[in-house]
Amino acid sequence: MKAWVTQLRKGVTELVVLRMLAQEEMYGYRLVQRLKALDGLEITESTVYPVLNRLVEDGSLQGREVRSSTGPPRRYFSVTTTGRQRLGEMMACWQGLCKAIDDLQDSTAAGEHA
Repeated sequence: MKAWVTQLRKGVTELVVLRMLAQEEMYGYRLVQRLKALDGLEITESTVYPVLNRLVEDGSLQGREVRSSTGPPRRYFSVTTTGRQRLGEMMACWQGLCKAIDDLQDSTAAGEHA
């Protein structure tokens, strides 16, 4: 795998974690499983858990422990007001990047046909 692909995926991890948790509260392992199911992301537990902890520390997420009948307590995460604001800023930035790349691709393709 190319190093830049790995770095790109790492760079969007925080964005996709916030986006998914903005849709519904979930515990860490469930979040990892949902992210793994998304083609192209290939995000692992070792990437997600440090991001979750960092987002809790900066106030973007809150966590709560819930007893589990099948093992240790589960820590559920949800997005705070601060996290929703951060997600909005991140999505605006992401959309701007996508547009710039699309514009570049369109102008390059148009230049090839001129």
